[in-house]
Amino acid sequence: MGIIPESPLGSTNATIPVIGFGTASWPLGGSETMKQSIVQAIELGYRHFDTAAVYQSEHCLGEAIAQALHLGLIKSRKDLFITSKLWCSDAHANRVLPAVQNTLRRLGLDYLDLYLIHWPVSLKSAGYDVTYSKEDLVAMDFKSVWAAMEECQRLGLSRNIGVSNFSCKKLEQLLLTSKIPPAVNQVEMSPLWQQAKLREFCHRNAIHITAYSPLGARGTVWGTNQVLDCAVLKEIAEAKGKTVAQVCLRWTYEQGVSLLVKSFNKERMKENIGIFDWKLSHEDCQKIEQIPQERACSGREFISEDGPFTSFEELWDGEI
Repeated sequence: MGIIPESPLGSTNATIPVIGFGTASWPLGGSETMKQSIVQAIELGYRHFDTAAVYQSEHCLGEAIAQALHLGLIKSRKDLFITSKLWCSDAHANRVLPAVQNTLRRLGLDYLDLYLIHWPVSLKSAGYDVTYSKEDLVAMDFKSVWAAMEECQRLGLSRNIGVSNFSCKKLEQLLLTSKIPPAVNQVEMSPLWQQAKLREFCHRNAIHITAYSPLGARGTVWGTNQVLDCAVLKEIAEAKGKTVAQVCLRWTYEQGVSLLVKSFNKERMKENIGIFDWKLSHEDCQKIEQIPQERACSGREFISEDGPFTSFEELWDGEI
């Protein structure tokens, strides 16, 4: 697709660019700045773009794709890999198909390359309001929702399907009844949250991992400064003549996963894809392995005394 390498997806013949461009911006929604940044990212060589219904950026991404095609920055839609996600309010068997059709309409596309279940929980209420009542939280019927996701793939609305924020235990539950296994599990992953157990499980089950927030998502409502402020990473970056961000992204890439970055600054956009002509040493990796671990994205908004998850332990199945 471009200058960014690609990784195979599960047991299929599909591939995914190893660096993707995220479009989750707070407050949620698209903007002219986002649109032009996406066009610029395409010009720089980015080919994977990640959105979601709840981000309210699908229309913005769609307009940017149309502009990039008009400008001749890409030859066709096929040059891009587009991911979107099913929000919790649509995570019911009868709402999945209409939801992906609405996503495609907002994007102005005929198909997605990847469609993900955003979180392993459903909401009774409709719409994409992230300030929902905890009373709206209900357990997801994995079997029926996943069957509807499989129908999306069979109909050609998404070439691949997967999940996001699923633990090993929840993936095991999904695999028990799935006819098409998830191609991807998109999860938080960085040098400060390395996901060793989940990576091993997904590798054994041919599920590709995409890492979100590999730099800690500083500046978001739930993000942390601890990744970019980490003394170990700063020491490695200084010795290598690289930025801390580049060390984080290179480490993540070397774990055999793909990753998502988001910056609307052209120089940082260039910096984020400048990780392929150098490597971390064995000693560097050993130092990174010793960094104390702490999850940044807790999923606090999905915890309720009335369930379906009454604690972080239940949401993440001990992977905390």
